[in-house]
Amino acid sequence: MTAAPLHPDALGTLCGLFRARVAATPDQVAYRQFDEARGTWVSFTWAQVAAEVTRWQAALVREGLVPGDRVAVMLKNCVEWVIFDQAALALGLVTVPLYLDDRPDSAAYILDHADAKLLLVEGRFQHRNLAEIAGSAHGLQRIVSLTAPENGLADWSTRFEAAADWLAAAAETPIPERHLSADLLASIVYTSGTTGRPRGVMLTHENLLWNAFYASQCADFGAHAVFLSFLPLSHTLERTGGYYLPMLLGAEVAYARSIAQLGQDMQDIRPTVLISVPRIYERVYGRIQDGLAKKSPLAGMLFKLAVRVGWRRFERGQGRANWHPELLLWPLLDRLVARNVTEKLGGRLKLAISGGAALSPEIARVFIGLGVPIYQGYGLTETSPVVCVNRPNSNVPAGIGPPLPGVEVKIGDNDELLTRSRCVMRGYWRDEEATRAMIDSEGWLHSGDKARRDANGHYAIVGRIKDIIVLNNGEKVSPTDMESAILLDPLFEQVMVVGEGKPYLAALTVLNEEHWQAFAASLEVDPGHSAALCDPRVVKALTRRVADHLKHFPGYAQIRRLHPELKPWTLDDGLLTPTLKVKRNQVLDRKRGAVEAMYADFARS
Repeated sequence: MTAAPLHPDALGTLCGLFRARVAATPDQVAYRQFDEARGTWVSFTWAQVAAEVTRWQAALVREGLVPGDRVAVMLKNCVEWVIFDQAALALGLVTVPLYLDDRPDSAAYILDHADAKLLLVEGRFQHRNLAEIAGSAHGLQRIVSLTAPENGLADWSTRFEAAADWLAAAAETPIPERHLSADLLASIVYTSGTTGRPRGVMLTHENLLWNAFYASQCADFGAHAVFLSFLPLSHTLERTGGYYLPMLLGAEVAYARSIAQLGQDMQDIRPTVLISVPRIYERVYGRIQDGLAKKSPLAGMLFKLAVRVGWRRFERGQGRANWHPELLLWPLLDRLVARNVTEKLGGRLKLAISGGAALSPEIARVFIGLGVPIYQGYGLTETSPVVCVNRPNSNVPAGIGPPLPGVEVKIGDNDELLTRSRCVMRGYWRDEEATRAMIDSEGWLHSGDKARRDANGHYAIVGRIKDIIVLNNGEKVSPTDMESAILLDPLFEQVMVVGEGKPYLAALTVLNEEHWQAFAASLEVDPGHSAALCDPRVVKALTRRVADHLKHFPGYAQIRRLHPELKPWTLDDGLLTPTLKVKRNQVLDRKRGAVEAMYADFARS
């Protein structure tokens, strides 16, 4: 049963949190993950995890590491991630998380910049890249792999060790007692950003612990809370919300097998809490739309009616709408339509948190209307990360909600959102100039996001200060809102609006392969022909289709030219961040020729 959350004042540090949780509920299930070898889900109690943490502590001590040393982890979400982190934290070490599928050059840069002494890898996936990763990390003394490589790693075998051997060799190593303070550095988290090299965000035990505690005050997570964890633990939203927060609550965490298997995992685990980025909801929305397209017009009408009535029901529950006779239809619509969606998400979801980027109001309306309790929030790695979030009794899906208790927020110059709290980072690792530019002399962190505040204290993000497009006539446009509107169409997989200093807006687009086949056929164009995407009929029809989605935007916020392609922008090619945000500058550099072509005919006129 989920008890009242532990309080940071009594815990002090993140390792203090872990010790208190083990003491409070030693025999309760803490984690669940799928064992591929046995083909089943396995559970770990808090006492079992604590025993493993002790073993890993001994192995870290044997390496000669001292408080303040950096140790890196490059694992998929699993109980070993938690064990390694807790073992490191208890020794005063600093955890540096890496994304499992990060590019070798990016991982090597982070390891070298952080001067990491040890790297823990999952194995298999990384073994083929380890030589490249380790070659540039000059301070790296040891690489530990959960799985042993099939062909060995002879070039640097003196630094490499399989985890089982590494742990066994340290079995008799005594573990020193370390007295740690809340202001001790706990982690350096490298933000991928959308431009330039990643920066190392220094987060203390206090930063992360208090952010998790403040978040715990924003909802009743209920008894027997179960979190399904699938966002990378290297992302601070999952680290705080899907790891430290459940530990405070005494909740269970289940680790999803993969994004591809997420649907089945939802039904197997039946979570009560889900933390996600908008892209996941967008994909589910797209599949719903695809399914409706194959059904009768009556099914489509019934679906729209269910969303409308469900939304009216939600608004009435929030105190923003009166009773209406349509509400009498809800039990039937729930049984015929809504329950089909909620059951596929496990059937008992109580809190679905969306963060990391803006969630389209239309998509939020559909899910909430169907009974999926989505709460949009907002944060930054630099704030540990949560700043604002909607609440069950005060949910405005188009915004990011009010600040967390204990977090100050205000609107500064240029409508910039500023925040101040004990969750704000210590600064950027080895970059005092960037730290001073981010945090002013009064302790306010400058987010770079434009925001507005309503009369009820709810905030909404209206764009990035640096991402605002200024046309050559002085009109200002937030591309994010336009891109979100276009992406509601399943034909478009990715979109980036451009036009800085230009006479009109244009868009770089990536089309969904399956929908492209049908779309091209409807225009009597061969979708397999190399020149099909350049066919004037295709470009004209695509531009018209985009216009339909932007009809509610101002006249100057319309797409006049469009460049379609089929090859997706990916993390591997450096065009997406690990949270699937488009790296605008990198895409512009890579697609400069296509952008110039969209404005060439205007220049000639």
